[in-house]
Order: sequence, then C-alpha cells, then structure tokens
Amino acid sequence: MDSLELTSDQKDVLREIGNIGAGNAATALSKLLNQKIEMKVPSVSIVNYDELVEVIGRPEETIVGLMFRIQGEAPGTACFLLKVEEAEYLVRKITNDPDFSLFDNNKENEIAISALHEIGNIVTGTYLTALSDFTKINMQPSVPYLGIDMVGAILIAGLMELSQVTDDAIIIDTEINQNDGSNEGMKGNFLLLPDPESLIKIFTALGIKYYE
Repeated sequence: MDSLELTSDQKDVLREIGNIGAGNAATALSKLLNQKIEMKVPSVSIVNYDELVEVIGRPEETIVGLMFRIQGEAPGTACFLLKVEEAEYLVRKITNDPDFSLFDNNKENEIAISALHEIGNIVTGTYLTALSDFTKINMQPSVPYLGIDMVGAILIAGLMELSQVTDDAIIIDTEINQNDGSNEGMKGNFLLLPDPESLIKIFTALGIKYYE
C-alpha cells in the first residue's frame, strides 16, 4: 500500500480534530486530577511503520505504551505513548503522592497501572469521539493493553502484525500542562493506525484524497 501524502491544509484539519479531542481530554483530566489542565496539539505528522521508532524516541529508551483496538465502522489501532517519568508525573498527580513510582520492589505497581489505564481511556476515547463527530463514523476503543518496555520492543510487539497490512501512522503530538503558573508539563504521542480500508474511509469522510 502506498504511503499517504497530506497538504498543509489537510494536516490543519487533523490538527483541529486533535485539538478538539485534546480540549475534551483536558476537561476530563482536570476532574480526575482535581486541578486545571490544558492540552494542545502542536503538530500532526504522517509516517510509515519503519519511521515510527525513530520518531518516537531512541529504540532503547523505556516508555509506557497504552494500546487500544479501535472497534466500530473504521477498525484500527490507537496508542498513547509516554516516557516513564511523564507517566509517573501523571500518576503522582492522581494519587497526590509526590514519591509514587510505577514500580514497587521492581514489580509494576497495580495502583499506577490502574491510573494509567484510566488516563489512556480518557485520552483515546476523547480523540476518537472528536474524529467520529467529524467523520460521522462510529469508532470505540477496546480495553487497553499496557506495556512498559523499550521503544523498539513496544512498537515491534504491539504493531508488528499491523505493519503487514498498513503503511501509515498518524502521529498527534500531545502537550499536557498545569494551568497554575508552575510551567510543569509533559508531552506524549497519540498514534492512530487505521486498517487500510478504514484509512481510506476516514479521509474520504474528511474530504481528503488518498494519494497513490
């Protein structure tokens, strides 16, 4: 399958959808964290599978990956990726414990995992809702799978099968900031990997041609 090419105007459409999703996610996260949160999407890019590891980070860098199977009229896969320190930042805000760690005696902390599942559900659900509202295509996230591993291992284990049937990933960079003057914040990557037939359906609904 040929790679997708987008004009600047077409990327603006995707960025606007991302910003709407980010705004909705910020509202939900603000309630969860009990403080004002701002989210924005500074950039949207289209990469092929081979470029994913290079774009996300060094292959040996450890990250937290939440992966969802997109169910409904346009199936595919969605991922929310965070650096370990950024994931811990969010968990500490949720638990109100500045020393909270993702690991407890070198084992994954169940409370932290549960909190990250909830964050992943919020971010992925709101992005898919925004995309569904724009396209009028029903899309719902499955129960998340969470992995904590090196970038290369996360992407290879989670996306290897998908890479056999689709070439393109839509990367929506996501910035999350506290609106309290502290300048604290983080950046994650939201990946949207529609199945081939879904990719065509989504962009057709958005009035975007799929270039061959």
